[in-house]
Amino acid sequence: MNLKITSWLLISLVLAGLQARPQTVSTTKQAIEQLQKDVPNLMQKADIPGMSIALIRNGKLVWTGSFGVMNADTHKPVTPQTVFEAASLSKCVFTYGVLKLVEQGKLNLDTPLTKYLGNNYDVPDPRINLITARHVLTHSSGFPNWREFDNSKVLQIHFNPGEKWSYSGEGIVYLSKVVEKITGMPFEDFMQQTVLKPLDMNASSYTWLAKYDPIKAYRHDDFGKVTGRTEKVSGGLEAITEEANAAASLTTNAADYAKFIIAVLNGTGLKKSTRTQMLTPGIRVTKNYPALAWGLGVGLETMPDGTWFWHWGDNGDAKAFYMASVSAKNAVVYFANSSNGLSIAREILADAVGGSHPSLDNLGYERYNAPSRLLLKSIIASGASRPLESYRNERKTDTAKRINEQDMNNVGYALIRIKKLDDALAVFKQNTDDFPASWNAWDSYAEGYMDKGDKELAIKYYKKSLELNPESENGKKMLDKLLSGKN
Repeated sequence: MNLKITSWLLISLVLAGLQARPQTVSTTKQAIEQLQKDVPNLMQKADIPGMSIALIRNGKLVWTGSFGVMNADTHKPVTPQTVFEAASLSKCVFTYGVLKLVEQGKLNLDTPLTKYLGNNYDVPDPRINLITARHVLTHSSGFPNWREFDNSKVLQIHFNPGEKWSYSGEGIVYLSKVVEKITGMPFEDFMQQTVLKPLDMNASSYTWLAKYDPIKAYRHDDFGKVTGRTEKVSGGLEAITEEANAAASLTTNAADYAKFIIAVLNGTGLKKSTRTQMLTPGIRVTKNYPALAWGLGVGLETMPDGTWFWHWGDNGDAKAFYMASVSAKNAVVYFANSSNGLSIAREILADAVGGSHPSLDNLGYERYNAPSRLLLKSIIASGASRPLESYRNERKTDTAKRINEQDMNNVGYALIRIKKLDDALAVFKQNTDDFPASWNAWDSYAEGYMDKGDKELAIKYYKKSLELNPESENGKKMLDKLLSGKN
């Protein structure tokens, strides 16, 4: 199941030459020069077609950069006017609006939201009556990220509100419905009136605008191929939703989004006490990274050099990220029209703001120079046989080049997507050799044979997977399909 160029010698040389630089804070001039030099190079290596980036120093916008193309097919260049998907960076701007309501006395962070909404939001679990705005903004509501992850149309609550941190877009959407009820305004109108216009974010909107048609960047997959964009089509919206989504639908660019970050850094538009609450840890994210916490609507890194607030955005084939130092008032924000957009985040931060950032370790996105990605590129260039042989030899003496089960699995699925089935099968075979006790490795191997049309081997390996994990619903479903001859 699924959840990257030449010889392995060349890969080794690339890895050796692309180690991350020490993340020291540079002067503004040095940071700009380094970004101008590094960003195009990183984009080329990571197969990122286009980017918009902004640098903030001492609470002021000092530089913006537009790189690459907004569409790899048309080669139309990214310009300062090009807009991108903010993805989950949408949540932070929404939080600013929510806090304005709190300051106006229209919303209490600790009052159950059902008291404002007047109903249970079609959630039968009585714990819905405990969830507050504070729970939602600190991602401790108990909701899943999205309800479809539960394979249920009914929104589930997985733990008592406030018990722990668990990221949830659903919670943000719920709070946005409460905001609409409180204000009597459609969500987009509320955001324009309360946040976007006051901050002069004139390029930004949570809904499609006609002016976006010639200037909105297209999404691209991990090979740099165009996969579409969110836009109005035949009266509907071809996107994650057909209406404004507080959790994910903001369209913007780096210069415009920087205005929001600058407002938070400088305390513009919010009372000092409100800003302090926003940037104070409300809940810790994980024991693995004790410095990581969540404030109101923003991630926090509580580091020796001070507190940083940050967020990442992931709409699949569109990515975004920002990191901001509360004390130094330095920040960087960037948007990429690529599935690989977060693979270069460490290098961008090193150039722009320095510091050490455990948030990136916790997110765990594959880096552009990761062994798995380089292996994939090598296989695409020359087939699977030699790169896999080189991989097996190299990892004997360099454990850093070992590829974990999930990353190797992802290489196989990436090859399936571009119809290189024999190469994918060789990769899946390597994974079963390396992780023979993994039911998921055998499941993927079976799926590869099913895609190839080899029913006999697909059945054999699904049975092997089910021996290791009899509870695998996917394995049981696929095996039944193969044995019954159903399409």
